[in-house]
Amino acid sequence: MTRTDSEYTVRAHGAEIFLTDTGGDGHPVVLLHGGGPGASGMSNYSRNVDALAASYRVLVPDMPGYGRSSKRIDHDDPYGHLADALRGMLDELRIGRAHLVGNSLGGAAALRLALDTPQRVGKLVLMGPGGIGITRRLPTDGLKSLLSYYGGDGPSREKLAAFIRTYLVHDGAEVPDDLIDLRYQASIDPQVVADPPLRRPSGPRTLWRMDLTRDRRLRNLPNPTLVLWGRDDKVNRPDGGQMLLTMMPNAELVMTSRTGHWFQWERAELFNQLVGDFLSSESAWATA
Repeated sequence: MTRTDSEYTVRAHGAEIFLTDTGGDGHPVVLLHGGGPGASGMSNYSRNVDALAASYRVLVPDMPGYGRSSKRIDHDDPYGHLADALRGMLDELRIGRAHLVGNSLGGAAALRLALDTPQRVGKLVLMGPGGIGITRRLPTDGLKSLLSYYGGDGPSREKLAAFIRTYLVHDGAEVPDDLIDLRYQASIDPQVVADPPLRRPSGPRTLWRMDLTRDRRLRNLPNPTLVLWGRDDKVNRPDGGQMLLTMMPNAELVMTSRTGHWFQWERAELFNQLVGDFLSSESAWATA
């Protein structure tokens, strides 16, 4: 396969979406990042892109609200807004169907896109996805920390470092300073500070809409799905993995110890192997 790499912006669903397009003519795989302060596509998947690009065309967007993409988000239906924008991105690129890999907020967006239009999705890989059982229990300390980043005295490097090293990974000492610096600079973009992309649900209706386990379509979703969850995830509760395994007809679950919310970063070698094997395997499950 011929390897090519490029960066460009497409306009979709009223948003400018910046993405890195790498790999070649293999089946397209879209990597969707999480929603923490300063997140972006390539910073979240820096340890995974090369491994996947050896076999696939890998698309790594900055989702609306983040990185070099447009900053506006529909806070009444954030998952739906992201799903529509990402589907529009695929339309602009003339991609009829793609595998989706999503961490946290990106996992929620991927799952919502599949629920709305399962025929546009091949396989799903969800790492500690958001929107799983959130109306049934109080938010975790990690989620509270994330949602409070722009409150109080406002954003700071110290606040971001504490969030990442305490809540995103099992071993905070493994996170390098330059990664903290990169995300902090992105987190203080004036547009983001004025209108943070991830915030507390505005009311019961929005909260209900954001709980994807309340969506009746989940029990009939045909797409083969690999759920990866760190046992020590402090942002989204690990029992969400069992919830998805129970509810989804074509799901597999892998949970690992000494792993936090950033499965793809902390356990990169294992992640790359699991995802590569899952995407390349011939599945007996029906696909949409």
